[in-house]
Amino acid sequence: MTTTRRQFVQRHAVAAAATLAAPLVFAQGAGAKEFRLGLITPAGHSWNRAALQFGEALKKETDGRLSLTVFHSGQLGNEAAMMQQLQSGALDMGWIQAAELGSRVSSIAAINAPYLVRSTPAVAKLVKHPAATKLLEVLPRETGTIGLGWGITGMRAVFSTKDISVPTDLKGMKLRINPTPVYRDFYQMLGAAPTPIPTPQVFDAMSNGQVDGLEADIEFSWNQRFDKVAKTLLQMNALFMPFAPLVSGRIWQGLDAKDKDLIRKLTAQSLDAQINDIVSTEAGLIEKFKGTSIAFKTASSFNPEATIQEFDKLWLPKAPQIAELRKAGASL
Repeated sequence: MTTTRRQFVQRHAVAAAATLAAPLVFAQGAGAKEFRLGLITPAGHSWNRAALQFGEALKKETDGRLSLTVFHSGQLGNEAAMMQQLQSGALDMGWIQAAELGSRVSSIAAINAPYLVRSTPAVAKLVKHPAATKLLEVLPRETGTIGLGWGITGMRAVFSTKDISVPTDLKGMKLRINPTPVYRDFYQMLGAAPTPIPTPQVFDAMSNGQVDGLEADIEFSWNQRFDKVAKTLLQMNALFMPFAPLVSGRIWQGLDAKDKDLIRKLTAQSLDAQINDIVSTEAGLIEKFKGTSIAFKTASSFNPEATIQEFDKLWLPKAPQIAELRKAGASL
């Protein structure tokens, strides 16, 4: 065989081998997916830890076929931006606050209503109640996303540069709040002047008198050390801020039934761990606050019935689900 003929045969043999091998390589990689998950909380926050736990479990259960990269601290933008990415399919998953969802869907705002429950252990139970979980059923239609449950923060407190003892002492105060309409209306009913300020600017805003205080959960507040710029911590026993793990509807549509079931199962396990984490660690964080110079007070003696009636008169027509949530909360 001539050299030219031999080279021709070798080239075609290599090409044929590559053609035969290609389907095998494709089959081995079929269905592989690296999900991208965005959230606004910083590294080390309980939400972020739970997201990482979910990713590790997903990779282990699928032998690496499905994996997850977590983008914390708003690396992919704020929650409004992440919702747009979820709707377009540019983002696979997002752990989004009820505040953002409630600003889009009034029925979901029901879970942010004040005085549904009065303690963090009760919050842990309420978010698993059917009255709470069925709120997520409207998400595919209204937002193009799939809601996989609720995670939590603890009950929110007010950190004030002034001496306050009961919620009505907030009257006239410039208070940094989460800008969701439910919170805005609640604090306005108490006479406060809600002042939305980006989270990174709050510490300085309290230091220089731009605002008189802020409302936030205990975990976040300890991490940010707002006791350094506040005179009083008032446990309101009124509000909490859950979040919902969401999957883009466009991405969800392309998953097979087994992968959907696995993602639901592992998300539920991560949420259970996150909720238990908040309940178990909050008491310790409260003791840490009590060990600082801040005056620690609780609104447990405050009768909120008049405020509840005023709030429900305004919000029940928008979100009638509040009534069912109140009934559920009263039974916990």
